[in-house]
Amino acid sequence: MAKIDDSVKKKVPELRFPGFTDDWEERKAKEMIKTHHFRSYLAEPNDVGNYEVIQQGDKPIAGYANGEPFEYFYDVTLFGDHTVSLFKPTKPFFIATDGVKIISADEFDGRYFYVTLERYKPASQGYKRHFTILKNEDIWFTTNKDEQVKIGTFFKQLDETIALHQRKLDLLKEQKKGYLQKMFPKNGAKVPELRFAGFADDWEERKLGELGKVTTGKAFSSKDFDEQGEYLVITNKDISNSSRSQNVITDRINISDKDIVEKYNLSGENILVTMDGVNLGKTAMYSNEDALLAQRVGRIQSTQLEFIYQITSSSSFLMAMRTLSVGNAIKHISLTQISNYSTLVPSNKNEQQKIGSFFKQLDDTIALHQRKLDLLKEQKKGFLQKMFVTDIKVLSFLCLI
Repeated sequence: MAKIDDSVKKKVPELRFPGFTDDWEERKAKEMIKTHHFRSYLAEPNDVGNYEVIQQGDKPIAGYANGEPFEYFYDVTLFGDHTVSLFKPTKPFFIATDGVKIISADEFDGRYFYVTLERYKPASQGYKRHFTILKNEDIWFTTNKDEQVKIGTFFKQLDETIALHQRKLDLLKEQKKGYLQKMFPKNGAKVPELRFAGFADDWEERKLGELGKVTTGKAFSSKDFDEQGEYLVITNKDISNSSRSQNVITDRINISDKDIVEKYNLSGENILVTMDGVNLGKTAMYSNEDALLAQRVGRIQSTQLEFIYQITSSSSFLMAMRTLSVGNAIKHISLTQISNYSTLVPSNKNEQQKIGSFFKQLDDTIALHQRKLDLLKEQKKGFLQKMFVTDIKVLSFLCLI
């Protein structure tokens, strides 16, 4: 029998602030949670008002309202019964529906209660009532109010840092949208509103097939796929969202024919276009000499790939491909439809290169901020695991395996 860690025996978290040594307690959430009844639902809030109207989901601020809000905001957390969303109000508020539960616990500092719910909230089970599930959760907590305040403050500061990085990322994405609108001609125009110095000629209408080489991959046999295969293989499911790279590629393949490897190898710079399925029209920049391209994924190669990428990753291209798609159960597009996609481009390749380089730098900056944000979120997950007691029964079972 493997030895159970001392931190488990003592009923304390793995990571703790100095000066606190008491055991934590375990209770059913329903023994502690209080529900506050507030009937002033505002399903149709206004654009302006003194108080926020809170709804379930990823976008909690539904709008604003005036009147008599729920005043006691510090101690409570708002729990989305259908969505398992959590919201910590910082001022008086209204709620949009009765699906937003206003809850607190007398033995918990308000911010510590919110963090505890983040740690122990149930996984989503679709559109069902999750509050009943939450109330039956076993929750470990410290009764020391000073420790509660320290933990709550720590996660509040971490959340503020995450929110700051999210705002920076959102601002960069909005800036890119603005530049795309101003650096590409609007409908009916021949030149963009914003342009690099030294360029004055009208833009010309060209097809993607004239700007680069458009091909597709090989229809590999199912027997070629092998978890230990020498090559990665890129299929439609690997291009799930238009981006400069796709991080999750799980399929591998064994191919002994070197001519096939040379023909479908994805070395160099490539734009990949999904040609059927739910991700139809999504694109990605991809380069990997150890990866091969499968059938039904379009491939664009060009000396001006950075410029072309801004065209193919646009909502206009996506909508055009989906409008052209045919099929019943599974929609699909052809290489001809990709090649014939028409757009305005500068006649001067130097201008194309400058625009492509500008947006590549902007995309790289956005990707950097996204990585920082993702890292912070992962760090928070780690702290939630280590700064709360892990279930003793589960750990004891794992130690016996």
